[in-house]
Amino acid sequence: MKLSLAIVALALTVPTVAFAQDSTAVVSNGQYPNTFSSGSANVSPFTNKSKRFNDWAISFGAGVPLVQSADLTSIKSGNGKNLFGYSAYVSIDKAITHAFGLNLQYDRGETRQGWFNTKDSAPSDASAYQRVAARTQYDAISLLGDINFSNLFRRVDNHSPYRWALHGYAGIGTLAYRAYQKDDKGQRLATEIKPFQLGSMFAQAGAGVKFKVNRRIDIEGRVMYAVTGDDEFDGGGDKYSTINQREEQVSDNFFNATLGVSLKLGKHESHLMWHDPLQEIYYKLDVLANKNQDIEVCKKGDLDNDGVCDDWDRQLDTPAGARVDGAGVALDTDLDGVIDLYDKCVTVPGPVENQGCPTTAPTPVGPVTDSTRTLEGIEFDLNSDRILPSNTPILNNAVNYINSSSGSYTVVGATDTRASDAYNQKLSERRANNVKDYLIKNGVQSGKLNAVGRGEKDLKYPECDPATKCPEWKNRANRRVYFEAK
Repeated sequence: MKLSLAIVALALTVPTVAFAQDSTAVVSNGQYPNTFSSGSANVSPFTNKSKRFNDWAISFGAGVPLVQSADLTSIKSGNGKNLFGYSAYVSIDKAITHAFGLNLQYDRGETRQGWFNTKDSAPSDASAYQRVAARTQYDAISLLGDINFSNLFRRVDNHSPYRWALHGYAGIGTLAYRAYQKDDKGQRLATEIKPFQLGSMFAQAGAGVKFKVNRRIDIEGRVMYAVTGDDEFDGGGDKYSTINQREEQVSDNFFNATLGVSLKLGKHESHLMWHDPLQEIYYKLDVLANKNQDIEVCKKGDLDNDGVCDDWDRQLDTPAGARVDGAGVALDTDLDGVIDLYDKCVTVPGPVENQGCPTTAPTPVGPVTDSTRTLEGIEFDLNSDRILPSNTPILNNAVNYINSSSGSYTVVGATDTRASDAYNQKLSERRANNVKDYLIKNGVQSGKLNAVGRGEKDLKYPECDPATKCPEWKNRANRRVYFEAK
């Protein structure tokens, strides 16, 4: 099996890594400034072409392999002693994004297993069961996926340089080895496997912790677990059924603990794997401390003067005076689509046409006339059936209206389109029943009221399906209870 098959298999199994958002120029179209018509809609993949970072490195290191599950093990478990081998690796590393890369790695090493080293003689008092030693010399080529968990889950508002990073590795490749066995008859070659064959495929996975020494050098401690898929890797196995064979064991796997160094290549100051793509300021590494030069904070300037460099700014036309987040997008506290600078009701959602304030007119004091068939305006927080204090004046007027009329009414509960149909149906029923209970508690005859829930099937704004298509004030209007006369 050629190594190219390993590359294809890895490409199919490595999960897709999320891209970070990149700044692009925003052309004003004369619309009312809000978060739905400005720079937040301009998103492009975070690539090395759009950001000037280094993305190549060479890594090398050495360590100790320990056979964990085999007929002859090097981790003490009743069929061997604690025998340590040696290993070394070198790899060419390519960063694809700030959180994912590929490593082409070559490993070479020797494991030792059994009751004594093959260079020694068996102890004179050892039993026949214990008079077995083995060692395996191996070479391996593998393609590894590299996930930078620290960059993947890092807080985007952390503007300080960081030196530690947790990496995860997994991949497949081809393994070649020569296993030697020694007993009372002497030492001999027990098994030999050539590379790039079907039986030579293996997989390895593990984790490592990197420490950034400077912009060029990283140090990494790594622990990998290799699955050989071969029962004869340790020098025992099917061909040697009398040598401590464990019939339930079908793969001689081993741990490999290493300490290595990465040399980052390229002309730029920062490496892609060490940089937060949403960080708003270029931070120079410690190596620049010895240079007598001013630090250039914004390489491309700050076009809209919002304090966020254009390199990281997702909204390059922020209006003057608007507060922004770390990505340069104008703040919209109530998520109604009107930025706080222009929002006359910053904490209460409302439509753009009304400058971000609710359009529901104040409820008049006194009974409601028969000119309106439905009473609306009772809205709810997301995933809540609690009656808000702002709704009590509306409900108190509804009490007066229902008591003064001779008819009966249906209390109808509804939701927005978030969550499942079944969940929304139950939530709408709870909302309707809570309003019904409130009305009865405040003097309405129970025989005049009936409560039903219609879930997400009775939207005031049908275009809000899914909810992400609408600003928050429309979704809030869908989360309501209203009355229907029977």
